[in-house]
Amino acid sequence: MNRLATSKESFGAVRLGLRKNWAQFSLLVLVNAFVGGMVGVERTVLPLLADREFELASRVAMLNFIASFGLTKALTNLLAGRVSDRIGRKRVLLAGWLAGLPVPIIIMLAPEWSWVVFANVLLGINQGLCWSTTVIMKIDLVGPNRRGLAMGLNEAAGYLAVALAAFGAGYLAATTSLRPQPFLLGLFFAFAGLLISAFFVRETKDFTNIEANQLQNQTSEQPTFAAVFLLTSWRNKTLFASSQAGMINNLNDGMAWGLFPLFFASAGLSLEEISFLVAIYPAVWGLLQLITGAISDYTGRKWMIASGMLIQAVGIWLILLTDGFWSWINTSILLGLGTAMVYPTLLAIVGDVTHPAWRATAVGVYRLWRDFGYVAGALLSGAIADIFGLRWAIGVVGVLTFGSGLLCALLMNELKQRQKLREKESNPYSHSC
Repeated sequence: MNRLATSKESFGAVRLGLRKNWAQFSLLVLVNAFVGGMVGVERTVLPLLADREFELASRVAMLNFIASFGLTKALTNLLAGRVSDRIGRKRVLLAGWLAGLPVPIIIMLAPEWSWVVFANVLLGINQGLCWSTTVIMKIDLVGPNRRGLAMGLNEAAGYLAVALAAFGAGYLAATTSLRPQPFLLGLFFAFAGLLISAFFVRETKDFTNIEANQLQNQTSEQPTFAAVFLLTSWRNKTLFASSQAGMINNLNDGMAWGLFPLFFASAGLSLEEISFLVAIYPAVWGLLQLITGAISDYTGRKWMIASGMLIQAVGIWLILLTDGFWSWINTSILLGLGTAMVYPTLLAIVGDVTHPAWRATAVGVYRLWRDFGYVAGALLSGAIADIFGLRWAIGVVGVLTFGSGLLCALLMNELKQRQKLREKESNPYSHSC
């Protein structure tokens, strides 16, 4: 009896595919929207709260909430992937929601900025556990054929929610006050995400057994964590290129999160205008991922990623070279387009390269490096802004983004055809890419 027949007998009605698992997939899309909403509430309000209510003059001190968030999220991503391989996905998802529940309450009651920083440590745990797990669960469900589409749907839901929450929180702040009203949205997102995850989301770890059994020459050997870490971080050129691109992508997003509201405010824009500009970039990013992830399934990942990084760099530079609300709408759209080309495609190519038996761990390593970009972005852009000003900080981040795109073009191999990977499965954690 062949392996595929064995897997069907072992797992009964469990079958790979987006269409076959649309109900669970849709629930996970909704859950990820609530995850995105949690962080979206902060994107407009917290930089202005730091400036106007807590009166923080230093940009480094102001952006330490992003650094604490990014560092915690990066480390939690690493933990989420490995732990979910061992104890299952759903338990990790529920733990993430429990960590996120106190976040809006702490920020609403915070008497000093250190409370906000601590709240963002918890938010980093929430985002790392919940977002990583929903990504892994969707990869489990769909199998290899529509992975780009699946990641596009996942990231679209998350970042459209970021945009809507950023705009909603900014509108509430403009019409009421910076606290507490905007953060009531966060309470709703946390409770809704926890309840849906607890009562409606099902475990997906068995789906990885099916895909593993469908691969030819599959080895049952489980590589060590150190082996997967080194492979994803350095040894595999495609995974290295993906990890550095993810890090630089989130480096520029961290800069945008912390400095764009201040940059637009310094130009005399109203809070309503700032809220719209802050929201339109992740909105375009989120919406276009519905298209870019699916396109990469057919055209390939490499050039979608490389060109997306270069477009991001141009968008960042044009923020500095143009002036006025309507011009900045256009540049924000361009920045969102570049990010949409990169974000789901990076996750998809990591899924392409890695074996189902250790894929969740590799995704965790990739997301460690990606979200460490928030730490680097907050510290680097904050320091440059303190010394040279906001414009220099934004411009330098554009240069780093451009360089990252060139590295992807030079190092990354095209692996969109799963057959290429099957031919290399005899030693799954030493692909020569």
